[in-house]
Amino acid sequence: MRILFANDGVGDAGGVQNYLAAVMPALVARGHSVAFLHLDPVRPDRPSPAPADAPHFGMAGRGRAAAVAEALAWKPDVAFVHNMRPLEVDGDLIDAGLPVVKMMHGYFGTCVSGLKSHAWPRPVLCGKPLGAGCFPVYASRKCGQMRPGAVLGGWRWANDQNDLFDEYAAIVTASRHMRDEYVRNGAPADRVHAIPLFPTLTGAPADAPRRFRVLFLGRMTAIKGGDVLIRAVADASDALGRPIPLTMAGDGPQRDAWERLAGRLGVDATFTGWVNDAGRAELLRWASVLAVPSVWPEPFGLVGLEAGVFGVPSVAFDVGGIDDWLTDGVNGWLVPGDPPSADEFAAALARAARAPDVLARMRTGAREVAERMTLDRHVDAVERVLLSAAASGARAA
Repeated sequence: MRILFANDGVGDAGGVQNYLAAVMPALVARGHSVAFLHLDPVRPDRPSPAPADAPHFGMAGRGRAAAVAEALAWKPDVAFVHNMRPLEVDGDLIDAGLPVVKMMHGYFGTCVSGLKSHAWPRPVLCGKPLGAGCFPVYASRKCGQMRPGAVLGGWRWANDQNDLFDEYAAIVTASRHMRDEYVRNGAPADRVHAIPLFPTLTGAPADAPRRFRVLFLGRMTAIKGGDVLIRAVADASDALGRPIPLTMAGDGPQRDAWERLAGRLGVDATFTGWVNDAGRAELLRWASVLAVPSVWPEPFGLVGLEAGVFGVPSVAFDVGGIDDWLTDGVNGWLVPGDPPSADEFAAALARAARAPDVLARMRTGAREVAERMTLDRHVDAVERVLLSAAASGARAA
């Protein structure tokens, strides 16, 4: 099978690039041929996720039409499209009669802001499908950027993406929650496939640290709930009568505010900034639990599954696709997340700190779950969807 991958970015940091860098070579190893259609230019300091000998068709400099024509001349059997800002690319491939399988890494075509949550008066999840009723809710609940141009642009793009749902041979999501979200927003149920992700970090399981430590890994934005976590650590420390060390790894617009909050509350917090894969692995080896305090419905929450590679259980709000990899009492603690409560998160942290025997069992569970959710298992399922799409044509999978 000849598979044309498509993504707007090429070589930029992030989960989609890590995904492509793992899945493309895995499909080649199974005897398939791959090529890469991309919007952004290849940069010497940011290597492409595609195998070195895979054909690349870049739109930068030559334009969309020429790049798509060259990609189609390669005679692919199926296109596997990921994030693509210009939806015209999806349309070009569909109009050419190529079966297109679209992997939805976020709430594309189901939400104007893509966040699926409200910010005001407090962060809460949004269960509303895309529609005209989104406008008054967006304005009153501050769902995203408030500039009129940004709201209108987001609305148009989301609707254009939604209009394509019926044109895809198949849609792939990373969780059951996301599958349900796409079906609820009009995607044909028989063409939406939930295929869980896999850890992209590797390493040996670590021994539990002697002192209970909490780790946060991620982008420091409001929806990631770092402020909720800091308040929870402060409350749990008070309940235990001893400080809980907290490491906040990552960066983003909320970092300064979160550092100030930790200082005001007397939390023993270390902010490391961004860390590479080796740095993340080292931090996980010293962590008792990973905290996933997201106050938006995470499409999957891969960071928790990667923590399991090192035997680190998670404490997470039960939002979005988290429960596809986190089972309460098996590999961590699920905390009710609608609405998110620092008090309940603190109680879960305190329970974990007070019960080293339970924590040890959770560490075993975390490793076992991570060992089951493998790249091979994911590629098995993706391969079946791609083969079905290629065999059945653009409108049946």
